[in-house]
Amino acid sequence: MAAIEQPTARSFRGTLDARCYLAEALGTAILVLIGPGAAMVAASTHAFGHVGVALAFGLVITMLIASFGTISGAHLNPAVTLAFWSVDRFPFRHVLPYLLAQCAGAIAASFALSWLLGPVGNFGATIPGLAVGRSFAVEAGYSGILALVIFAVATDERVPRAVAPFVVGITVFAGALVTGPLTGGSFNPARSLGPAVAGNLWRSHWLYWAAPIIGMLIAARLYEYIRGTTPPSSVPRGAAVGLEGPLEG
Repeated sequence: MAAIEQPTARSFRGTLDARCYLAEALGTAILVLIGPGAAMVAASTHAFGHVGVALAFGLVITMLIASFGTISGAHLNPAVTLAFWSVDRFPFRHVLPYLLAQCAGAIAASFALSWLLGPVGNFGATIPGLAVGRSFAVEAGYSGILALVIFAVATDERVPRAVAPFVVGITVFAGALVTGPLTGGSFNPARSLGPAVAGNLWRSHWLYWAAPIIGMLIAARLYEYIRGTTPPSSVPRGAAVGLEGPLEG
């Protein structure tokens, strides 16, 4: 019987192109339109409260992973992209294009929301409700929890791909529900950047970059350690990984 040829890192890297960058920009724009957009609609109309906003975040993440997971990997978050790269699960040459696409999509969506709804709900911006140190701990801690879930569904082949949109969406919903009143529940630098640019709201903005990135980098290393090497992964190091697993050609 002929041996089954294993995919190489080069074959995985070759699947990433301008269409993937466009998918990341479009996906992050949709995330901001529906997530922070829900917060702005709630502030403007009082049609629903905090639970409804948290649910909007969870639902849009579920929808986007199901839609773009097989195209760009549906990172939609600079901290996720950096976490994958930090453990050699995403090619370095695609990191900056992904980050630029995510930030551009978030900023464009926030300006669209500003035009549609005006300056309501602080443009959906994330502003700490706790002291800076405690806000940092909340954002870094829950970003780490989110990263553990992402790495489980993305890198462990024992987890069915089909569960990824739902598991990650539920995790985002839970995080937004619990931490939203405390820090805005960002876990995503691009999600915080868009409203900050549109509304010129920069209070403790550095926190929403540093905390998610640090939390996810630590969680990525932790999951790689606790997962171990059994069973061995068929995805070569340096290959591109998304939230539904490897991006195959």
